[in-house]
Amino acid sequence: MINEIMSLNPIFQALIAGLFTYGITILGASLVLFMKKINKTFMDSMLSLAAGIMIAASFFSLILPAINTLEELNMVKWFPLSIGFMLGGIFLYFGNKIYELKSKNKNNTRIKRSALIILSITLHNIPEGMAVGVAFGSILYGIKGASLLSAWLIALGIGLQNFPEGSAVSIPLRREGFSRKKAFFLGQLTGIVEPISSVIGAVLVMKVRFLMPLLLSFAAGAMIYVVTMELIPESQTNKKKDLMAIFTIIGFTIMMFLDITLG
Repeated sequence: MINEIMSLNPIFQALIAGLFTYGITILGASLVLFMKKINKTFMDSMLSLAAGIMIAASFFSLILPAINTLEELNMVKWFPLSIGFMLGGIFLYFGNKIYELKSKNKNNTRIKRSALIILSITLHNIPEGMAVGVAFGSILYGIKGASLLSAWLIALGIGLQNFPEGSAVSIPLRREGFSRKKAFFLGQLTGIVEPISSVIGAVLVMKVRFLMPLLLSFAAGAMIYVVTMELIPESQTNKKKDLMAIFTIIGFTIMMFLDITLG
């Protein structure tokens, strides 16, 4: 079965990978159905591991292939890389501002607060899905640094951080008074955009090659924003800060080793 998946068109692989990351969101959201208390150290260690994987992936699997593509196309390197990277971060910045609006405005009704939670996480998931799709779509060109393994590792990294994200939606919704089933349904729904945006990212890269460096750097910027704004700060609230830092280093090392040796 694994060999059959690996032999599929990159667009179908992007869809499968997007469904995988969505599936992890579903698992995270399902915690509201079964658990009253979640082990914080376990969740934080997964966030730290995902942070390391995503930092390494942003360079070895996204920025580096973008540079190689620009060299092959004889294009200026710094401009599309800088613009794409900044746009990726800015996109999530505004998504975060929507979430902050929810937390600062204490007069919001329950429905407004809940809608803003769902909207902010959904917007946040779009570039993550595109990052997966872009990684798979870029394989078509055989560019150094763009490989099937690195694409799946990006999906794994994003999937790991989707687990706490799913619960970060469903559990607050439960606190807002929603039933467990409704909180779960709305929580998992925020991840459904990932397989859709994964396919869009893969198609764009495969059909319009000159956009690939911009999209790769956009995905990298979005990933770094997630790491610096959410994953590392959240994991560092754990009492075992030094252990969380080690998990980040382990995640980076794993991604770097696999990408260099097998990519």
